[in-house]
Amino acid sequence: MSQKALLDEKQLDRTITRISHEIIEKNPQPEDLVLIGIHRRGVPLAKRIQTQIESIAKLRAPLGTVDITFHRDDFRERLLVPQIKGTEIPFSLEGKTVVLVDDVLFTGRTIRAAMDTLNAFGRANVIQLAVLVDRGHRELPIRADFVGKNIPTHEGEHVSVLMKEIDKKDAVILTQEQV
Repeated sequence: MSQKALLDEKQLDRTITRISHEIIEKNPQPEDLVLIGIHRRGVPLAKRIQTQIESIAKLRAPLGTVDITFHRDDFRERLLVPQIKGTEIPFSLEGKTVVLVDDVLFTGRTIRAAMDTLNAFGRANVIQLAVLVDRGHRELPIRADFVGKNIPTHEGEHVSVLMKEIDKKDAVILTQEQV
């Protein structure tokens, strides 16, 4: 198995800063903005975006988390016992601009499951998607509004996002299976 570093810690920080600026620019009424991180690595990513937005716009956007485990359409097909993290959205989404945050956009199924979960918390005015990496291969008609890096991948390749909060290191790595 070969590995290639795609983003190091400094590049990851710059990418998060850029995404945060783009979110502010696209949303002229930041007081209506809420961030929802998808467990696992979307949560620390959303927290970092929240910190950047606060630094730039002097506004602290409310932050929630969503666990999509039981909303995935392949839940019963997975062999692993799921680790439930829980959904925490301590505010209504009614009339809000929700920025859903995830680390890697692949097939789109995780995002669809997250949107299904969000419906229980009110009808958002708009849902936008921010991802650190878009690797292509969509199976559903879902696209990100804010993308840190587009990394087209091939069969046998995997994109891993490492975050200090979980992995003790910041990096984006492309892993390729040896054939």
